[in-house]
Amino acid sequence: MKTALILALAMASTATVIDANAQTYQWKDSSGRTVISDTPPPASVRNSKAIGTSPPPSIGTPTGDAAQATGNPPSAGAPKTTAEKDMEFRKRQQEAREKADKEAKEAAQAAQNRENCERARTYLQALESGRRMILPDGKGGETFLEDAQRGDEVERTRNTIAESCK
Repeated sequence: MKTALILALAMASTATVIDANAQTYQWKDSSGRTVISDTPPPASVRNSKAIGTSPPPSIGTPTGDAAQATGNPPSAGAPKTTAEKDMEFRKRQQEAREKADKEAKEAAQAAQNRENCERARTYLQALESGRRMILPDGKGGETFLEDAQRGDEVERTRNTIAESCK
């Protein structure tokens, strides 16, 4: 009974060691089908890659989500976990949204500046035309624009044009 138990234990440990060090290869054959095998591809195959070649993790070394939780990220060459890929995807989405929002705000500001510029130019033309202008007096009434006020308005409008029409 002891001999059978020792033999079974020895076979199980040997199988574990063999599986842990196995390499897997992937390539496309002559008919275009993808082949995945534990034997290397024939020499005639140009584009092949070895997959599953990373050594088994040593005992006590955190991997994947456990490494993130402990603050020890996996090495740069290690494949990324699904959670890491998802986090990167969400980060890229957030950056794209922020970029789009920033561009929209800049476009709205540029449109507002163009509108202000056009209004100021139209107002300046009206001021320089020499026609009589009526302005609100702030008390619900209206007053005519005097020559001194007209000069002040022309100066203020030119400053506005200089700021808005860049």
